[in-house]
Parts: sequence; C-alpha cells; structure tokens
Amino acid sequence: MDGHTQLTAAEFSATTAAQQIRNGELSSALYVRACLEHIEAREKTVRAWIHIDPEYAVEQARRADEFRQTGADLGPLHGLPVGVKDIIDTHDMPTECGTPLFAGRQPTGDAQAVAALREAGAIILGKTVSTELAVYSPGKTTNPNDPARTPGGSSSGSAAAVAANMVPLALGSQTNGSMIRPASYCGVYGFKPSFGAISRQGVLSLSRALDTIGVFARCVEDLALVTEPLVGYDVRDPDTRLRARPHLVATAMSEPPLAPNLVFVKSPVWDQADEDVHGAFTELADLLSGHCDEIELPELFGSAVGWHRTIMYADLAKGLGRLYEDGKDKLSTRLRGMIEEGQGCLAIEYNRALDMIDVLYAGLAQVFDRYDAIITPATTGEAPLGLDSTGDPVFCTLWTLMGLPAVSLPLLQGSNNMPIGVQLVGARNDDARLLRTARWLDQHVKDESQSELQIPC
Repeated sequence: MDGHTQLTAAEFSATTAAQQIRNGELSSALYVRACLEHIEAREKTVRAWIHIDPEYAVEQARRADEFRQTGADLGPLHGLPVGVKDIIDTHDMPTECGTPLFAGRQPTGDAQAVAALREAGAIILGKTVSTELAVYSPGKTTNPNDPARTPGGSSSGSAAAVAANMVPLALGSQTNGSMIRPASYCGVYGFKPSFGAISRQGVLSLSRALDTIGVFARCVEDLALVTEPLVGYDVRDPDTRLRARPHLVATAMSEPPLAPNLVFVKSPVWDQADEDVHGAFTELADLLSGHCDEIELPELFGSAVGWHRTIMYADLAKGLGRLYEDGKDKLSTRLRGMIEEGQGCLAIEYNRALDMIDVLYAGLAQVFDRYDAIITPATTGEAPLGLDSTGDPVFCTLWTLMGLPAVSLPLLQGSNNMPIGVQLVGARNDDARLLRTARWLDQHVKDESQSELQIPC
C-alpha cells in the first residue's frame, strides 16, 4: 500500500477496516500507521491526546497481525485502534484524569472496559484528553471543525480524535452531557448506553447514580460494533446486570419490521436552544412528517435539572472529597465551588432526588409503549466560540438522570456551518432497538435531504 492508500485507510469505518483485516486485505499495522499519520498532521491544532506512543501502538498492531496468521478465532475488534478517555485506567499507559493532582499516575491494571476491548482484539492507541476530573474545566483540545470553538466536554479528546480521523473509535463517559454534547459539537456519532450496561470498574467515579461509559464512532454500525463486547455483568460494579448480552450489531443493522414511530420532545429547556436549533428541528419535523408526533412532558419534568444537580454535586463532594482536602488549591475555582455546594446538601434532599428518578421514568412508560424513540436536540446550538467553556449540557441532563440510552447523530448544521446533533433517546435497556432506530433515521434523513439537513460525516 502506498502512502495515499494508507491515509485513505484511516478514514475507513471501523466495520470496514475490521472486515478487511479479518480477510487479510488490510493489516492492522498499516491501519494504525495511517491513523498515526493523521495524528501527526492534525494533533498540533486539535490536541486530542494526552498520551500516545506511536512505536508501542504499531507493536500492538504487529502482534495482532501475527495472531491473525495463526488461524485462531478473532475478536470483533481485532486490529482496530481505539482511543481511551484519560479517566479510564490502562495498565500500560498513564491515567491522569485531567488534573495535576494525578500527574504521573500509572495504574497497575486495566479498567474492565479496557480489558474487554483488548479481549475483543482492539489496539489501545492512546489516552485522550479529559476535562479536569471529567467535570467542566476544559483541557487543551480544540474543535476539529474550527479550532476557535470548544469540542465540548468532558470527553473532549475522544470526540475530537474520531472527528479528525485520528482513530475510528473512542471511549468516553457521561455524568451529565459528556458524551452527547461533544459528539454534537464535533460532528460525530456518540452513544451513551443505558445506565449500568458497561462496567465502570477502573474508571474515575463522580456519581454512582449517574456515571455511564459511552463510545464515539463515525457511523451507527460502528457504535454497535464497539459497544457490544463492552456490555456485560461485572461483580465489581453493582449497577451492572446479570443478563444475556444484547446482539447490538445484528439488531442495529436489521431493517425495522415497520418504519419507526418517533416523538419530538422539546423538553422543559427548549427556551435555552438558539435560533439554529429551533429552525433546524422545524425542518427536521417537516422532513419526518408521518413518522414523528410531538408531545409536551408534564410539568414535573421541569424539576429534573435541579434533582440532577443535587445528586451530582453531593456525589462529587463524596467522591472527590479527599482530593479537595489534600489539594484544593490545585482544583479549578468552579470545581471547588461544586464540591462545596455538594458538602452542604442535606440527606433528605439527596434521597428525594434519587427517588424521583423512577418517578420520572414511570411518567414515560406510555411514551415508550407507543413510540420507538424520543427525538430531541443534543445541544443548545453549535459549538460556542472560545475554549474557556465546554458548552451547556442541559439538553442531556434529563435523560442522563433517568439512565436512558441516547445517541447523537450529526444530521444538522448551524448558521456557521458547524454541526448540530440530533439526539435520540430510548427506553431503559432497549439499546439495540435504539441503535436500529438511529440507523433508520440516519439513512432516512440522508435519503430525503440533499443539502440543509445533512452534513458530511
């Protein structure tokens, strides 16, 4: 393969690359080198990585190629490079969580999600930038579509790396909007599975009630491909479930028996969306005429942002309390304020907020009985200018609080030609159907729209 072909290879979907590696049409080493060339070309501007060792990445790929030649069974991710958010432990790479308090921290073992990636045959390409302790204070990453704009957070490096064709797949996490928001801002596909679907063992803990591992990719099929081997029970994470692993790839790639029924939910924070979002979703609703109704949620849902804040801030105070006590002078002013607010949370307020999660979800039971998925904005608009903020996660908060699976699809554009994500939300533990619906919507919009709604992936 010449250099031109290698650069083209870096733009392959993970599914295409996996098949070619399996068939011997593409080596993992060549594929990894192609990704490394993209990193070399763009990293000075995008700044998506906190740790990367090109020689080690290629060595992993060579071992994968040698293993394929033995004729042994191959995992579904065999030879594919994956980026890993720098709050997820890796035994062979530092995990510093975006804070000087963890500078030089080298875990002795892999997080369960990383171990599952390796078991499936993946190459861990490197560690991607996280905001400070996966909260709000930005890291160094810029938006690949416009370096003057934020990539979002907290999974900023993972989203940007996939958007810049540096890697086809990347792990992130979400406690509020840390997967869906950067996916929208960077123009990639982001998937936050149902709460408890993927073990969080070996991952920085912010909130047991909210933390969820997710993935970034460049198409829906790739989201399913990388998520399927990650899902499973882990005795070390009490919120995982002992149940059969869902067939995400087969279901996502199957045709729905009937065209999906979608329901547009503006949600109680609709007034915080800008004109771009209002206009784009009006066009999208027109395009989906006959496939999409609109409903308004009961007034109770308007309190969800406050309940989420209570849970998240109190859990931050508990989980990061030792860091606050030992090194609060090295924490950002905003994070210190969040921890201090959480320290003042009353037990009755916290427990009431937890109780309301199931109350809210019960209020959606009839919605999911009738509709395949909720359609709603992923963000308030395009990625904001400036790198001092990661943007507003408010369109993610309600769904994260309830532990629902969510996908961001890069189907809309704003007035500055920046991507705006369409968020699809499914019923709890119905992740496979959500991905199938997402693939249908993705294809339907691309088939029906020729310009304004579609952006290149």
